Amino acid sequence: MKHTALSLLMAVLVATPAYAAAPMAKTQAPGYYRMMLGDFEITPLSDGTVDLPVDKLLTQKADKTNAALAKAHLKAPLETSDNAYLINTGSKLILVDTGAGILFGPTLGKLQASLKAAGYTPEQVDEIYLTHMHSDHLGGLLVTKGTPAFPNAVVRAAKAEADEWLSQAKMDKAKEDDKGSYHNAMAALDPYVKAGKFKTFEGDVELAPGIRAQGGHGHTPGHTTYVVTSGGRKMVMIGDLIHVGAVQFEDPAVTIGFDGDQKAAAAARKKLFDAAAKDGALIGGAHLQFPGVGYLRTEGKGYRFIPVNYTRMP
Repeated sequence: MKHTALSLLMAVLVATPAYAAAPMAKTQAPGYYRMMLGDFEITPLSDGTVDLPVDKLLTQKADKTNAALAKAHLKAPLETSDNAYLINTGSKLILVDTGAGILFGPTLGKLQASLKAAGYTPEQVDEIYLTHMHSDHLGGLLVTKGTPAFPNAVVRAAKAEADEWLSQAKMDKAKEDDKGSYHNAMAALDPYVKAGKFKTFEGDVELAPGIRAQGGHGHTPGHTTYVVTSGGRKMVMIGDLIHVGAVQFEDPAVTIGFDGDQKAAAAARKKLFDAAAKDGALIGGAHLQFPGVGYLRTEGKGYRFIPVNYTRMP
């Protein structure tokens, strides 16, 4: 009897489908994160990731970079996030940077999907503030060549940035390898310029209630950070003040080949990071691992990055 029961049980087990054999999805969900900053709603948006040979790009020996990456369980080429930040002030919807859009390969250009997954449409965006005019920050301004992705938005950037990247004369004098950045900037902004929806600003200036442009030059001539303040809390959208957190937080003197003025870029990073650590302000980094938001604490000659705690929305 026992033998018969055991045989029946084995037969049932053998006949049971193996559900674990379902195919792997191998896709990521659209990238957005929601948080409150005082009365403002901040939504970091992912445009995707791109692999960067940071061991060759950073201004330190490759073996030192690789050792620092290994300590963080990372390696080169480093899968690097490309983030943008959506600010809902209650009266305006403002996007800081737009990702690479159509200007890079298939691993980027995800911002529109992330925006829609977050519950917004491109038509709702009132203003776009560019930290600078490198292709991975303004490529998302277009859906296709000549067609704006944000038809109702006014785009704003520092005058020094526009004077550099929208100048045909500057492009003509640039190195051949750099001409593509000028071309991409001109193409991305052209429909907004023609529609009278591109505006520049100079110096540190309030662009909207609670949002102030603040210089952070060095990476590019007009690289700008944006200080967002609401309800006694502060967050700074730092753009490209840092690219490789695993290296540059600990040793902020290390710069990257993308920095136009290496010395000024390092100085801008130190100035802002010192202030953020002292004030307890949040930072939002374009190339920190998504969502790229956290606090800074001074540690030795550098900083420790403390990512925000995941919280439910109120």
